[in-house]
Amino acid sequence: MDEFEGQCWVGIVPFRMSGVRSRGTPAIPVFSAFPELNVRTYVKVQDRPGVYFFSLDATSWLAVKAARLFYKLPYFHAKMGCSEVNYEIAYRSRRLSNRADLRCRYRPISRVQLAEPGTLKHWLTERYCLYTVRNQGVYRAEIHHQPWPLQDAEAQIETNSVAEAAGIRLPVVAPILYFAKRLEVIVWPLRPVE
Repeated sequence: MDEFEGQCWVGIVPFRMSGVRSRGTPAIPVFSAFPELNVRTYVKVQDRPGVYFFSLDATSWLAVKAARLFYKLPYFHAKMGCSEVNYEIAYRSRRLSNRADLRCRYRPISRVQLAEPGTLKHWLTERYCLYTVRNQGVYRAEIHHQPWPLQDAEAQIETNSVAEAAGIRLPVVAPILYFAKRLEVIVWPLRPVE
């Protein structure tokens, strides 16, 4: 685990993927753009901060199969929708294999800012690898992206059982919310951590 000022954190991150493809191949519209939702925590292995996923939901069955096979990640197929009207995102997700739902509306409420080093915002977002554990071994995939162009956000959360489905009880406090309109990400293949 990794801690910020003595506390562990859990993130619930709804977003929309687009342009998903393997290096050197074209993006196929029906398979390369879809909503995704993840439940994550923040870890450090060999002094390398990264993220660890409790679950990832996606509408693309191909993305689910590929991520399970190549990245050993706990991906699930879900019925999802994501639409934008007047700068507000309406987001819904229902996992098909068990009850894990998210239904919310959210929108940015500030101008774009880059997170300052040493802040919680920076600690949560500026991580450049993901970790997974399989067969009692730890694996890492390197990630590249520019610093997150973050905006503060507000949300109306109607239903949220995705953390509970992963065995996590969220505290009864107001969530900290950030919004990013777009971020391009490159992920390298998974490798065992020595």
